[in-house]
Amino acid sequence: MTSHAGGLSTNEGVVDLNADVGESFGRWQLGDDGALLPHLTSANVACGFHAGDPLTLRHTCTMAVSAGVTIGAQVGYRDLAGFGRRYIDVPAAELTADVLYQLGALDAIARAAGGRVAYLKPHGALYHAVSRHPGQAEAVVDAVRAFGGLPVLGLAGSVFLDAVAAAGLEAVGEGFADRAYLPDGGLVPRTERGAVLTDPVAVAAQAVELARAGDVRSVCIHGDSPGAPGLAAAVRAGLDEAGIPVGAFA
Repeated sequence: MTSHAGGLSTNEGVVDLNADVGESFGRWQLGDDGALLPHLTSANVACGFHAGDPLTLRHTCTMAVSAGVTIGAQVGYRDLAGFGRRYIDVPAAELTADVLYQLGALDAIARAAGGRVAYLKPHGALYHAVSRHPGQAEAVVDAVRAFGGLPVLGLAGSVFLDAVAAAGLEAVGEGFADRAYLPDGGLVPRTERGAVLTDPVAVAAQAVELARAGDVRSVCIHGDSPGAPGLAAAVRAGLDEAGIPVGAFA
């Protein structure tokens, strides 16, 4: 069993496969969650701030529960127009309240579907901001603690996960199978050519490499990446062929 005590995940040798889902809004459809979810062990479900309307989120949680996939809250800035990929200088108290609001809303929807929110992952610009802005990192951590405590998924080796662990929460290191990396371990900005990997062979190979890294316990596929279900299937097959067991961390 995975410990929920402070520090890194203790589910050694088992790697989680997560993806962003529930990001459609009204008549605007993004990704193919129905085809993607069966390949996952954890689903980062949008919470309505960067994407996702209530009906979409309820449908997504119902599909996740049916597929036996763990539900996580993917919280972001209040930025539907920018898909949560624009940094917003939100005061700490307001950001804590925003994150807590998103957690509560998605948890109610998840419980109505027979599940629950089992972990938190920041989205987009907030994901990157918490690794650079201590105040915003602490605001997100404060929200998780106020909620009662959850494992937190974040970039492996980041100062954000250090703050998570220091707060007595479970810090789960994540790597991206479908994103190019910089030499310093950061992600190549999406504005640059080659930032997003789309070749299933390359994506699966990077997933195996990440899974063998000591600080990565979860591998991510972006739900809005071209051919995401096929990429997830390739990653799952690659991990199986490498003898790496796959399972949820929460």
